[in-house]
Amino acid sequence: MKPFAFTRATDVDTAVRAATQPGARFLAGGTNIVDLMKEGVEAPDQLVDINRLPLAAIEAQPGGGLRLGALARNSDTASHPVLRTRYPLVAQAILAGASGQLRNAATNGGNLRQRTRCPYFYDVTQPCNKREPGTGCSALQGFNRNHAVLGTSAKCIASYPGDMAQALHALDAVVQLQGPSGRRTIPIAQFHRLPGETPELDANLAPGELITAIDLPAESARFAQRSHYLKVRDRASYAFALVSVAAALDMEGSRIRQARICLGGVAHMPWRAREAEALLQGTEPSLALFRQAADAALAGATGFEHNRFKIELAKRSIVRALETTSRSTA
Repeated sequence: MKPFAFTRATDVDTAVRAATQPGARFLAGGTNIVDLMKEGVEAPDQLVDINRLPLAAIEAQPGGGLRLGALARNSDTASHPVLRTRYPLVAQAILAGASGQLRNAATNGGNLRQRTRCPYFYDVTQPCNKREPGTGCSALQGFNRNHAVLGTSAKCIASYPGDMAQALHALDAVVQLQGPSGRRTIPIAQFHRLPGETPELDANLAPGELITAIDLPAESARFAQRSHYLKVRDRASYAFALVSVAAALDMEGSRIRQARICLGGVAHMPWRAREAEALLQGTEPSLALFRQAADAALAGATGFEHNRFKIELAKRSIVRALETTSRSTA
């Protein structure tokens, strides 16, 4: 392993200043960055330990929202009574991810920043535009079973591996940031990126910018009674999703007032199916309608040699998630 400097930050400003140095990386739970360092994918010159920063609180906000501290552990977040009551979709998504041991270590901010598990990204002997821009994408002609079918580019077809983010996208969360230029907020829909011409960039963050909190808006609590996170994977525990669906419905009588659908495992970022949401609005739930919505969500999908099955799998997963959600009452 390449030698690196280790800095333990005592406040947010110190952490941000340290992280603006070339080759610096933040260290929180370490559940991803440490693996990347062991594999030689990441070789930081400096690790900035942020674990002692006061960013672990989970607090109700004026007006009814909920703020999730960036350093709150995934396990503590999923078990928080307010989250489980008002935003159960987030708790379900967290509990579908990783293992109990990893959830005890992983942080909310780090969860958003986790990198793809594409095997070519992890294999430093293989060309990878995400790891080394300009070298090519080995997955295009390689074994691409777990890769994206939506929002891909000629530069990269890697998929986003997380679970929590799909629920946060579905509920229109807002990310609080602090960087060299001060504090700012960004809607989570603008946080992650598609690969385009710059697949090495996973998020719209400036150098040294630190996630300090994630805010769940009060209005998204209206989905609490009817929401469901479905994760389809090769085995029941500790596996990344082939396809996942965060689905939520807000009903007015027998009609859908508003729907939220966000897919995981199918794109470089959590994929909000807005066309499907629009199709469902104002209608009465039915299997035929859910199938139409699923077709709309995957209308632009393009499969590759080993992952074309994902398109049909995603459609069926959307239908199943919506069926489950429409029957839910708590």
